[in-house]
Amino acid sequence: MISQLTGRFLHKTPTRVVVDVQGVGYELQISLNTYSDIQAADSGTLHTYLKVAEDAFTLYGFSEMAEREVFLKLISVSGVGAGTARMMLNSMKPVEVAHAISTGQVKTLEAVKGIGKKTAERIVLELKDKMAQVQAGHQPTSLLPGYNTADKDALDALLALGIAKAPAEQALRKAAAALPAGYTIQDLIKQSLKAI
Repeated sequence: MISQLTGRFLHKTPTRVVVDVQGVGYELQISLNTYSDIQAADSGTLHTYLKVAEDAFTLYGFSEMAEREVFLKLISVSGVGAGTARMMLNSMKPVEVAHAISTGQVKTLEAVKGIGKKTAERIVLELKDKMAQVQAGHQPTSLLPGYNTADKDALDALLALGIAKAPAEQALRKAAAALPAGYTIQDLIKQSLKAI
């Protein structure tokens, strides 16, 4: 699976971007949120999700991991496809989507084009606890038992350095609690190493 792409932005519209990665142009479907983040940039990194269907392969791009996390959670709900999830992220920032779901704001979700009352209620029912983890501007920081991508990557890095799993998990918890909001995976690993 393609997890991220780094390259030059050859063509940008509010719905898609073509990224040149060493001479290969990848077309990614994007939200207005991502478009506003990359509008002035000539190059950069986009986190991605590849949707494989019988008749097409569609690559979705996200300027921040938090948006990708929200998108993946949304499409995990029965009846919510990639198009609907992207429509939600066109209407609201990832943290606003997460807040609306975690606080049970069904009416807010219904205001998004293509979301009916039953779908909004299903989204809240299935994702309320999961979305409560998403914080402004960065990835969920809930460490264990359910890992998110950042937690797992940081844990894998510590294990690769020869640190046993239990001390590594404990160090990650301490590091996440000590770091300010908006920390990166690198910050988490460095702080964890100090905590061991």
